[in-house]
This record gives sequence, C-alpha cells and structure tokens, in this order.
Amino acid sequence: MADLLSGARAPRARLRELLAGPGPLMAPGAYDALTARLVEQAGFDAVYMTGFGTTAGLLGRPDVGLLSGAEMVDNARRIAAAVDVPVIADADTGYGNAINVVRTVQLYEQAGVAGIQLEDQVMPKKCGHMSGKALIGAGEMVGKIRAAAAARRDPDLVLIARTDAVAVTGVDDALARARAYAGAGADLLFVEAPTTEADVERVAGELAGVAPLVFNWAEGGRTPPLSLERMAELGFALVIYPIGTLLAATAGVRSLLASLKQQGVPPLDGLPTFGEFTDLVGLPEVQDLEQRFAG
Repeated sequence: MADLLSGARAPRARLRELLAGPGPLMAPGAYDALTARLVEQAGFDAVYMTGFGTTAGLLGRPDVGLLSGAEMVDNARRIAAAVDVPVIADADTGYGNAINVVRTVQLYEQAGVAGIQLEDQVMPKKCGHMSGKALIGAGEMVGKIRAAAAARRDPDLVLIARTDAVAVTGVDDALARARAYAGAGADLLFVEAPTTEADVERVAGELAGVAPLVFNWAEGGRTPPLSLERMAELGFALVIYPIGTLLAATAGVRSLLASLKQQGVPPLDGLPTFGEFTDLVGLPEVQDLEQRFAG
C-alpha cells in the first residue's frame, strides 16, 4: 500500500510483467482512492479505475459522457497515489479527436497510471452495456490509437483499445476494428459486450496471436459471466470487474440507512470499528511521521 513518503515506483513495468504471466490478471474496479486501497489490501495485483463508478461516485449520475477528461484524470491521480499496485484507468474516447488524445495520454501518464483504455464511440459516449451507442469510423480510431502511442513518454504505459462495434455493427466489424487497432499500436484489445459465450469464444479464437485480450466481467451486463478458469482457457490476459465494489457499497449504505431510519440508531454489526477503519486508511503511518518530524 502506498505510503506518504513512497519514492519512485515502476507500476507500468510491473503491469506488463503481470499481463505476460500465466493466467488472466484480475483487476477489480475502484471508483475512488478508498476502494482502490481496499482492492490492494484484498491481495489483488492491479486496480481498474471504472468510468461508470467514477461518474456515479462524483456526480451520482449514469455513465453517459458527463465527466470531463480533467475530472477523470483527477480521480486517476488520487487512485494511483493511494496504492502501490498498477492502476489501469478508463479514458473513455480520449475526450475529442486525435490531438485531444495526445493531451489525454500525457495527463494520465503524469497522473501515475500504468495503463489507459480508449474506445471507439462517438463523444459523448455511453457505458458499453447500455443501448444507443454510436461509433466513430475505424480509420479515425486508428488515428487516435497512433496518436496515443506517439504521445506516451514512458514506453511501458499500456494502451488498451476498446471497440463497441459488437452492439452497433456486429461481431465481424468488431474483429476487423480490433485487428486494425492492434496494427496502430494498441497493446491490448478489448471487444466490448459480446452477448453469448459463442461470440466470446469467437473473439478469443480469431484474435489469438494478434494482441493480448481484455474480458469485461461487467456485473449484471450483457456478456455472460464466465468462470476465471474458462477465461484462462480462452487466453484472456486481463479480466476487469468494473462495478462490483460500487454495487456492494450501494447495497451496504442502503441497508444501513434503512435500519437507521426504522430504528433510530445505526446497525454496527459487521462494520469495521472506528479504530479498524483509521488503521485501514493509514493513521498509524501518519502518527509515525508525526513522531519522526515533531519539533
């Protein structure tokens, strides 16, 4: 877990090592620094900054392109500073054309993330598991991926190219786009929202050897929930679980508030104690620093 005086780290090189390892890398979603710390403390080797969760957490609104790039980068910076494991961040469409993508990549890189995800939707975008999506041309997205690859100052920054074509133009177009994006310099390919296991198998089979693949285990989404073993068999390199932490937090807060409303006192059973929570967020480290630097 990142401490307040942590020095230079190499999360990007570490992410590349993890992606090259045996079996899929699991990256649970985090929508703020606290959930990122919880992901790390649970023993996971990477964190995925979810755009869906970031929008819900900051605005209390759906993931329909309401947040600006600056707001997303600010959240990415806080999350990356809170943990030592690599952070993979949703960067939506890159917030404009290829020139905007150049600046987006530079800002995310400065924020300390290890990888970013760019998608081929028309801006403003929608969550990949919502209806009503629209795509930019494949050629335009190829230019944006090329711009992203040229913009990074650290060659270890991982670029993930996502296509939402399955829901708009079909699997054939999604596969063609994915191949083009790999040729433009994407490190990983993310074919969003296939709706059957047969389509997942087809994506994995036809893109094997083109580039490592991402599986979006979108909780409650359109893609069938495959086991980790099955995803390993299919050769996926990265599995993201974007909104499970957000849904769990929502359920927990709802339950507490319902009990508080009915009983007049908050139910404390099952909750961390005050002391446990302050330990979780690093109070002992702060106290050590106070002793170290006290006059």
